[in-house]
Amino acid sequence: MSTAELQAELQRRERNVRKLERRREKLLEDLSTVEQALAEEGALSAAGGIRRRPRNEKNLVDSLADVLKGKEMSVTEVTQAVQQAGYMTTAANFRTIVNQALIRENKRFKKVSRGRYTAR
Repeated sequence: MSTAELQAELQRRERNVRKLERRREKLLEDLSTVEQALAEEGALSAAGGIRRRPRNEKNLVDSLADVLKGKEMSVTEVTQAVQQAGYMTTAANFRTIVNQALIRENKRFKKVSRGRYTAR
């Protein structure tokens, strides 16, 4: 390849980069407008992303009671069983949430031994 051909190729690529940068800026402006509209409607989380919270037929306590009825399980076993039963969550610390629910709802759950619960 000659020097002139290399220079022509570099110029072509620079034009293409400038064109893509202009397109990117336009798309970012459009995205900003859409995100602002979503925020006004309350459809954005605090982090700016779209909320994707799963909807369950039953709340967590009712789901735990169903799973524990007639059984004795550890918190980890209950956590796995409730998810296998169809309870959906995106929580990174779901085991902790289950543990707190078991402790808080002492009228519905009985602590059998350390870390083991059953439904009343």
